[in-house]
Amino acid sequence: MLPDEILEQLNSSFPCRETQIQQLATLYNAQLPLPPLLVAHGLTATGKSSIIRSYLKISSLPHAILNSRECITGRHLLECIVASCLDALDAHYDEQIDRKPYARTENLSSLAVALGRMLDGKSKFVLVLDGIDNQREAPPTLLPALARFGETIPNLSIMLVTTLPIPHALHRPGTPHLHFSPYNRTALLTILGQQPPKIFLTPPSAEQYPDYTPDLAAEDDEWLWGRFITTVYDALSKHSGRDLVSFRLAATRLWRPFVEPVVNGTFGTRDFSRLMVNRRALFQVEDSVLDKIIADNTNISTHSTTTNGSVIPAALGTKRKVRFIAHDLPFYTKHLLIAAYLASYNPSRTDVTYFMKHTDKRKNKRRAPGATAGVTKSKHRKISRHLLTPSPFSLDRLLAIFRSLLVETVPQVADLYTQIATLTSMRLLVRAGGVGSSDVLDPGAKWRVNFGWEYVRSLGRGVNLEVGEYLVGGVD
Repeated sequence: MLPDEILEQLNSSFPCRETQIQQLATLYNAQLPLPPLLVAHGLTATGKSSIIRSYLKISSLPHAILNSRECITGRHLLECIVASCLDALDAHYDEQIDRKPYARTENLSSLAVALGRMLDGKSKFVLVLDGIDNQREAPPTLLPALARFGETIPNLSIMLVTTLPIPHALHRPGTPHLHFSPYNRTALLTILGQQPPKIFLTPPSAEQYPDYTPDLAAEDDEWLWGRFITTVYDALSKHSGRDLVSFRLAATRLWRPFVEPVVNGTFGTRDFSRLMVNRRALFQVEDSVLDKIIADNTNISTHSTTTNGSVIPAALGTKRKVRFIAHDLPFYTKHLLIAAYLASYNPSRTDVTYFMKHTDKRKNKRRAPGATAGVTKSKHRKISRHLLTPSPFSLDRLLAIFRSLLVETVPQVADLYTQIATLTSMRLLVRAGGVGSSDVLDPGAKWRVNFGWEYVRSLGRGVNLEVGEYLVGGVD
């Protein structure tokens, strides 16, 4: 067992993980034989890699940790294992091992020979392979072979860090597993509440507030932060992301806008109820739980404030005026989607009127009120076609409408069938018939669009095409 003070240090650094740390201390003890294989598994953001790395560093066991996701191929993984073990042995024994005998590691047999040679006469050694279940181009015998290395190579212990348990892939019974369970609500609040951020980035003036000492400021930070993260979890993180990383990110994004009235003096540090009423709009939008690569340049600040002091998120302002999303698609792909929409909402009998290039597409669309004097008007107002359910269409009709929408010819480099298959995988086009066929592009299949009028109108305006002019009955 490790000394009690070291266990206390690990428990303080990684709260709510006492059971896992105790199991590691039991299995990996310098005075006891090491297990030949251990599988540590758990979902993302459960502390697997961090706890194992910190434990092995404090326990002073010679070890090598390799992130398998950084290896491109299976052979690259084997060579990285050899290089990592050599570097770890050089650092632990303060010596330089000759690298020439280990220059090539082409297969698992070469890896077994290399590990046996470098660990000959050495003490215990731990090899940690983090994310081994996500290894790319891994040979099928990789995991079963690694599971047997600890039996054939003395003093070697292999630890596999995975997302899910892999008992069947090891082909070896009796393998110990260490489970890192997801953090529950109490554990998340405990972990995130250990280091509360400051309310005031710049301390208040000592002349104006002489009684506001640093100890009182730290107490206010802890009090307000504890209630704030409880609200963030119940309002956002409970539904959109329950792992520690997403919870911490959402709380960090909302903290500064939340305490802004406290900083400018509108509310006190203990007026949490009034502060929640004033800043309730922060917890009603999804901006804090959405990751963005490109920042929005339309709004300089994330939130704006009204005259009465209440906050209005930018998402409710100019950024949310457009309620539809237009994908940045290629030129011909946009025309394919427009053609699919017209094929779904226009009857097939009107294709000659609307899409024959030698006729006037606009002469029969909308007539003037005087031109229909001899026609008896219907007593019931017809519903616009774009408000109805889309009808299925064939692939040949889609391609015919697509080519009629284009002025120029389609180049040969534009693979239309590949684009249709891609749109199907994106669920913009949905198969409505011919499901029994295994071919996705079966000519006998029927298709239906999976988007609405606002989306196709934005696509049409992106390619300088007014879709409403080609829709039967027009758009009111």
